[in-house]
Amino acid sequence: MLTILFLGDIVGQPGRAGVISRLPELKSKHGLDFIIVNGENAAGGRGITSKITIDLLRAGVSVVTSGDHIWDQKEILSFIDTEPRLLRPVNYPEGTPGSGSIVLETAKGKIGVINVQGRTFMQPILDNPFRAIEAAVMKMRNETPNILVDVHAETTSEKIAMGRFLEGKVSAVIGTHTHVQTADEQIFPGGTAFLCDAGMCGPVDSILGRAVDPIMHRFISNLPSSFPVASGEVRLRGALVKIDETTGRAVSITRIDEPVPSVSAASEPEGKVDVEKMPTTEQT
Repeated sequence: MLTILFLGDIVGQPGRAGVISRLPELKSKHGLDFIIVNGENAAGGRGITSKITIDLLRAGVSVVTSGDHIWDQKEILSFIDTEPRLLRPVNYPEGTPGSGSIVLETAKGKIGVINVQGRTFMQPILDNPFRAIEAAVMKMRNETPNILVDVHAETTSEKIAMGRFLEGKVSAVIGTHTHVQTADEQIFPGGTAFLCDAGMCGPVDSILGRAVDPIMHRFISNLPSSFPVASGEVRLRGALVKIDETTGRAVSITRIDEPVPSVSAASEPEGKVDVEKMPTTEQT
């Protein structure tokens, strides 16, 4: 049996400190064979750096996935080709730096991970995610039936459609991007585990990991503002998936919502940016 931990979007220093501090305990507690985290908001809430990627991998993370903020820290353009365990969405055009998928060897066999980005209410608009993931899965199944997909998308309908599209073809489809953990974990009849959104790893007294007051001011005034990462209590949210490694079929999926007692970081500065995940009429 393969036991895999998937953690949702890491938000800033509090989120990454929480993940790094809790991973040894969680690995021992659950007998983890493989750990996937979405790191696209790990650098001050926008993007990821080479140092943060390396810190997460050294802490025991197997693969770092991403999404629409993958390029926000410009150094990643030159770094991503040197670290195949950092993924960008597979549906970027041919010739884009980095890769959208990887297969890694474990003591219990090979595990594949594919990162794909949705198109509804998402920027930039990438190639058709369904066609891109179909090709990636067909290729990967020649190596292993144990495949997990991070679908980084805004709408529940697109994520559910992706889960149904991949039913019976992959072990699990787990959504990221909204930072709000959903309660729809299930295993489809074809043996594919599904969760619409894993949630986030970051401060809970917040709006999607950011300080509350500046974002409320943005909604009220419609004026641009800085949105620092929030402080206070940190929780790690995601999913624990168990897979029959001989068939690739999911056996169970359980939501994870873990406290981080030792991490209560001060607010992390953030540059002047637009809110991209807020429910406004203008998509940024």
